[in-house]
Amino acid sequence: MAERKVSKEEVLKRINQYIKKKGYTMPQSVREEIADRIIKEDLVDKLEVFVDKAFEQYRMNMIEPAEACGIVAAQSIGEPGTQMTMRTFHYAGVAEINVTLGLPRLIEIVDARSTPSTPMMTIYLEGAYRVNAEMAQKIANKIEMTRLQDIASFEIDIENLQIYVDIDERGLKKRDLTREEVIEKIRKMKRVKVEEEGDRIKIVLEEPSYKGLLMVSEALKKLKIKGIDGIDRVIIRNEPGEGYVIYTEGSNLQEVLKIEGVDKRRTRTNDIQAVAKVLGIEAARNLIIEEAYNTLMEQGLHVDIRHIMLVADIMTVDGTVRAIGRHGVSGEKSSVLSRAAFEITVNHLLRAARKGEVDELKGVAENIIVGQPITVGTGAIKLAMGGRRK
Repeated sequence: MAERKVSKEEVLKRINQYIKKKGYTMPQSVREEIADRIIKEDLVDKLEVFVDKAFEQYRMNMIEPAEACGIVAAQSIGEPGTQMTMRTFHYAGVAEINVTLGLPRLIEIVDARSTPSTPMMTIYLEGAYRVNAEMAQKIANKIEMTRLQDIASFEIDIENLQIYVDIDERGLKKRDLTREEVIEKIRKMKRVKVEEEGDRIKIVLEEPSYKGLLMVSEALKKLKIKGIDGIDRVIIRNEPGEGYVIYTEGSNLQEVLKIEGVDKRRTRTNDIQAVAKVLGIEAARNLIIEEAYNTLMEQGLHVDIRHIMLVADIMTVDGTVRAIGRHGVSGEKSSVLSRAAFEITVNHLLRAARKGEVDELKGVAENIIVGQPITVGTGAIKLAMGGRRK
């Protein structure tokens, strides 16, 4: 009779029971990796021995108490950072959408910029929208910003102080619009009269003037007809295993998530501040880790993700996304000497003197400045002399 194959769930259950019995602490991802290895190499009979050895390796790889993990993380990210190129990457083989990568993108992330230099979104669809090209196109049309200049041409009659608008019927059809919708949007403009002359639309100023004509002409070109603010261009691609996916140039996560047919769980943006505002600080922390890690990996630079996680933790520890720099984490340290050692030394010292601040000398930089042992490694340990035993 053939021996029954043990499932991963059963192996995981045994691993969890054994870990609880021994009082070990081990991440879930490590437990799952152990379970996969045990099943692959048929080591179910030696499960306890395998878990013991795995825990010993895990314990040995944990950072030592009082280790200067910040310095290790800084040099682990900073050294590969010197090899990064400064370039703009054509995303996913699509020539129309450019995404900043390399060193400029890494600087954007740690500086906690309010908006990325090249914001973009990857919008996943759900249900019938992901398999039906026509339905996917309708969502894309709702998202992409359409201005009057995208679907019409203009003729300015300086002599009579009038503007003529010729609407492109093919452009209307492509963007899922009607002529009536466009005319209605134009009618909502202030201080103008709209008249239809055959296929053309004539716009007359209520108070005719040459300056007013030019101002109205510019306002007409930029008049929003349809779409979401901030999203300038959309591209639809049929991705294997995913169906239709929409890539955008520009980002507006809050408004995109309101659209029916958009997969709210998987749709993503590279705008960290927008993610913090819409989805919360935990999501922003995860995006910082993912964006920084992918930026380094794209350049062929392998950095342990734990160093990046430490940076992300420091940036988001108080519930907001703060920059690593004098306008963020480094500039907000409680130690006067530490702030002064970083940048704009004189200003920090003068401001601290004016306020009467006191430095407790608890950090690394301030203790180095005054020539005391630093509070990391053995310097973090305080010894007390006990009485002599009889």
